[in-house]
Amino acid sequence: MLIAGAAALGVVAGTCTGFLIQADREPTRLPSLSQPVLAQAKGAGPEPLSAAQDRQVKTDGDLRKLLLKRPSGARDWPVSIGDDGWYSLDAIAETYEKPARGYHDMVDHDFRRAAVATWTIGHYAVEIRLVQFHQDEAVQAADYSNNDYYWAEQEGSTDSWSVPGTGDGQAYVHHKPHTEAGYLPEYQAEAHAWRGDISMEIWITDTKPVPKNKIMDLAERQMERL
Repeated sequence: MLIAGAAALGVVAGTCTGFLIQADREPTRLPSLSQPVLAQAKGAGPEPLSAAQDRQVKTDGDLRKLLLKRPSGARDWPVSIGDDGWYSLDAIAETYEKPARGYHDMVDHDFRRAAVATWTIGHYAVEIRLVQFHQDEAVQAADYSNNDYYWAEQEGSTDSWSVPGTGDGQAYVHHKPHTEAGYLPEYQAEAHAWRGDISMEIWITDTKPVPKNKIMDLAERQMERL
């Protein structure tokens, strides 16, 4: 106890000695806190970043302009989808088996807006959707695409490949056709990926099997525009 007390006193004594020595020294002269007032810069500020430099400039603009252009010789989709390239929340909900559930699902994902492009060449048909979300609290575009991956993988007789440059983007070719009395068999391929606040969805249908290079080409070129 005496040793501990002495040690404690030593610490206090050392501190006091230092204070006394400092008190006997000449005061240290510090530079004045007042500084000359700097003149404010004049002239125009920096130019805003272009769409090539700031992705948000591009994705906050007309979403329809980011869609792939219809190829030469292609015709309109025979069934009306969207309104002048915009795809409404109600129209998306109607693609669900239970539209009311689809509507609430999109609202829960903080749906912002969607654009769609469609075309046909003979029996070959393409639909591309860009679905954009508000992402204040979660990465909704990624969650939405994960749901697409899940359902695509539930189809039997399906091959899949990663879409280059997309992280976890996937392209799928379904080898088993959908059949219905009175209609030609319908083969399908699809691709899904996301970037930032946009989820990309592509479907190809044809009366003959869809080759891998067709769905991969569309997916890669569409993602390059985002």
